[in-house]
Amino acid sequence: MQLYPIKFTPIAKETIWGGNKLKTVLSKNFPSNQKNGESWEISGVKNDISFVANGHLKGESLNNLILNLGARLVGEKVYEKFGKEFPLLIKFIDADDALSIQVHPDDELAKERHNSFGKTEMWYVLDAEKDANLIVGFNQVVDQKLYQQKLNEGKLEEILNAEKVQNGSCYFIPAGRVHAIGKGILLAEIQQTSDITYRMYDWNRVDKQGNSRELHTEQAVDAIDYSLEKKYATSYSTEINNTTNLATCDYFTTNRLSFDKEISQDYTELDSFVIYICLDGEFEIDYKGLEKTRVKKGESILIPSELNEITLIPFGRAECLEVYI
Repeated sequence: MQLYPIKFTPIAKETIWGGNKLKTVLSKNFPSNQKNGESWEISGVKNDISFVANGHLKGESLNNLILNLGARLVGEKVYEKFGKEFPLLIKFIDADDALSIQVHPDDELAKERHNSFGKTEMWYVLDAEKDANLIVGFNQVVDQKLYQQKLNEGKLEEILNAEKVQNGSCYFIPAGRVHAIGKGILLAEIQQTSDITYRMYDWNRVDKQGNSRELHTEQAVDAIDYSLEKKYATSYSTEINNTTNLATCDYFTTNRLSFDKEISQDYTELDSFVIYICLDGEFEIDYKGLEKTRVKKGESILIPSELNEITLIPFGRAECLEVYI
């Protein structure tokens, strides 16, 4: 069976803090009457499995693809390590209001408590309204005692690091780092396959029924990395028609690519699937005589490991994130 670049049907997530930018900016075909905070682009999370949207595999689940294709789809080393579980979750997030202050457990703690992977992730800001900011890490030396004191006093914000962001801002968020996306931010998120979040504080917010969302303050205490970093944002410079590395860790590598001419990509030595997340413009993917696949702003696409030599053909100028293991 011939493989090809695979698109998946986005999964809409209605949230208390969501807005309309997934529809108006990224052209998602989501219900107009919903506040959609997230679009799960490629997901192997239980009960939220992605289904193929294009080609002769249309309607197949991502899990079935891995089960039937194995290393042909994800690569030998990835298949050996993760088996039938897809290791990444790709999202777009639209924060029309601030998200809760939260933290994710690392692999060891998540395995012990939830029999799951932990969650290391990264953010790339596509659109930021004026004065939009996010929270990442602490702004001073903090220990567990000070953290709990500020939490109990309702003054947690005093010790959290808030940063103003703009289009193109990038943050790597290892498991254990306290964080929250602020109001007015649209971003792409790359993360480990995990849906475990410990909410520490949710701005005293209630839902339509007047109920507060569940908090996980006791669980969060042991999950938090209390260390202070000198810098939290990722610094990078962009060179047209060349990839720029944004993040490299045990769980994923993410590069940014801005291009206005054909780019040939040779992944022969990579031994991994590749995901492109289109941030702006449009481009086509050409693979050895197959019908070309067009990718537009707001779309994500998976390149099977077997397709190791491809050509990217932009329409004007295009910008994307390149993700792989």
